[in-house]
Amino acid sequence: MPGLTLLNETPTADCATCPHRETTLREGRCAPGDSCLIAHSGRQIERFLRRNPEYAEACLDDPFWERRAIAVRYAPVAAIRALARDPDEVVRRAVATRLPADELTALMKDEDREVRITVAARLPAASLARMMHDPDYMVRLQVAHRLPHGSLPRMAQDPDREVRKEVARRLPPFALARLAGDEDVEVRAIAAGRMLPDQAAAMLGDADWTVRLAAARQAPPETLSALVDDPESDVRALVLARLNGTADREEA
Repeated sequence: MPGLTLLNETPTADCATCPHRETTLREGRCAPGDSCLIAHSGRQIERFLRRNPEYAEACLDDPFWERRAIAVRYAPVAAIRALARDPDEVVRRAVATRLPADELTALMKDEDREVRITVAARLPAASLARMMHDPDYMVRLQVAHRLPHGSLPRMAQDPDREVRKEVARRLPPFALARLAGDEDVEVRAIAAGRMLPDQAAAMLGDADWTVRLAAARQAPPETLSALVDDPESDVRALVLARLNGTADREEA
């Protein structure tokens, strides 16, 4: 690459030695310090390729990782497939955002978790089950967010509570009883607040008041009498409102 100089701390390339001086520079499609392909500045490279995407493919084997990563955004998809094996994770992440969803399986085991999170966000739903046991909880959380309901119960025992909370938010109400004994209070509370009424009634004796409160919203009124004297005032107030028939009117 031609030599660079610093102007007010902004990387500025030497236009006199730039191979594009007779094309994009002369035509006003680039500007030193602002929109430049040869400057070591991601901002300037991005601006240049946004205006001149026809130069992107030639940058895919550039030694500068950031130039490759930005070029991936603008190059034809057919030209970026080989970069799924690029040594730089930022480049591979860019590839994961652009490859057709059905071509992402090669990146499911990528060593970089951000690459795998991107894959989990775009992979066809039918293929997501293959990532349910990823070692990183953020990847599994993305899987739980998109996994088809039929496979979601298989994640109810995930070791991370954030993943189980997402499972509790998405499982159909009839399937939430499997989370009634979860060790985490927040998971149980989310489940209790979405359960079928008879299943929620079984949660009214939970040791945590937030779970009892959530269950009291769902359980049939005739099962709530045991909570009239609950030690937590919010639970007592909700139970009395439901027994008096005012809770539904207040929520409406």
